[in-house]
Amino acid sequence: MITAKVFSGKNYCVLGLARSGMATVETLLASGARVTAWDRREEPRAELAGRCTIADPLEIDLVGFDGIVVSPGVPLNTHPIAERARAAGVPIIGDIELFALARAELPPHRVVGITGTNGKSTTTALVYHLLEQAGVPALMGGNIGLPVLGRDPLAAKDDVSGVYVFELSSYQLDLTRSLACEAAALINITPDHLDRYDDFAAYAFAKGRLFAMQGAGQFAVFGCADAPTSAIQQAEAGRRPEGLAVCVDTWAWEPFQKDWPSLQGPHNLQNAAIAAALAQRMGLSRDQVLAGLASFGGLSHRMERLGECDGVLFVNDSKATNPASTAPALAAYPPLEGKPRIHWICGGLAKEDNLNDCAPHFANVACAYTIGEAGPMFADLLEPHMPVERCELLAEAVVRAVANAGAGDVILFSPACASFDQFRDYEVRGDTFRELSASVGCHAKPNECGFDSRSAA
Repeated sequence: MITAKVFSGKNYCVLGLARSGMATVETLLASGARVTAWDRREEPRAELAGRCTIADPLEIDLVGFDGIVVSPGVPLNTHPIAERARAAGVPIIGDIELFALARAELPPHRVVGITGTNGKSTTTALVYHLLEQAGVPALMGGNIGLPVLGRDPLAAKDDVSGVYVFELSSYQLDLTRSLACEAAALINITPDHLDRYDDFAAYAFAKGRLFAMQGAGQFAVFGCADAPTSAIQQAEAGRRPEGLAVCVDTWAWEPFQKDWPSLQGPHNLQNAAIAAALAQRMGLSRDQVLAGLASFGGLSHRMERLGECDGVLFVNDSKATNPASTAPALAAYPPLEGKPRIHWICGGLAKEDNLNDCAPHFANVACAYTIGEAGPMFADLLEPHMPVERCELLAEAVVRAVANAGAGDVILFSPACASFDQFRDYEVRGDTFRELSASVGCHAKPNECGFDSRSAA
């Protein structure tokens, strides 16, 4: 785990003892800090009993604490801990801020930070993959992977310092004050999480904090396809030397996208170009970047290529839980020789009563198969634009799509809905589609059809 003398003798309160909270407690205790910990659940409290003080921060005097460490899931705009901490003059921070405070004591390293409304996970995983493929020591954390404080510090390899690659949500940035990334990226900003912010401007401001924490001599790259992102880029370009706050150059990489099977579509071109800019800033050559882009396997449940059978490609995009997330998947597979080729399985628990974000790409769909609670509504919306088969369950939709699809077609599971009408979460839903693709879509053994139902990527 990561430890640091900077925490020794300090007094911290940790609210929330899930995975990152427990890692935080262990780091602080091992570093010689005094820790008060709390969770509504009895099990983690019992696990820590006798090793630290167990007390609810809403019921104790907070004066004298050096920090209250909370999970990003704690809504600071409504949770009473925010007002109590403010009254006591105690900062509310997260585990990424603790990492930032410990940096001076870690082996020489660099940090890449990535934020944005959409594309964070793919871009973060891609930067990590590019670095690893090039032999650069790397660790992925933040909003993806394991808690960074629970990992061993990166060591240099062949005199090349390690790189921590962080996916950073707006919630995490709200809890971070001093993380000065050597390289950072803002992919895009669109309305999201507005239940946690006063308005869209406040949400955009939270994203911009990643760059405010950087020094003027550090590098930043921006998607620049939307006005809020462009505004932040222009502000940062005004305070940094030329070339250190740039809009991403997608055109330089577009000719090579055909060689990246897991990075199709205009959104993934932008993700790849941003990842390339960050990787090159970390010292990778253009050839190393191109090799890594071609070998990237993608993330589970996010435009995940499961494999092909009889020329039909199966794509698991279960993580697309709203229409805006599904739209890039529909855009990624345009017609071939004028013939639409997507067999789109969609539906679940709707977050919106329309599919407006997807409408520009309806011409790419050969047939839609609607499922779940939103199935009838989606069918009514789609029938004026494309053939629709009304299904109730995912298994029925897969059977029908397999029966209709031919060589060159794509069976795309991109629900544009939450999963909770029929599945525990989007991961279980995606795993179910993976299993159905192998058993229903494959007429022989899975490994004879180009994919393995047991593996995500």
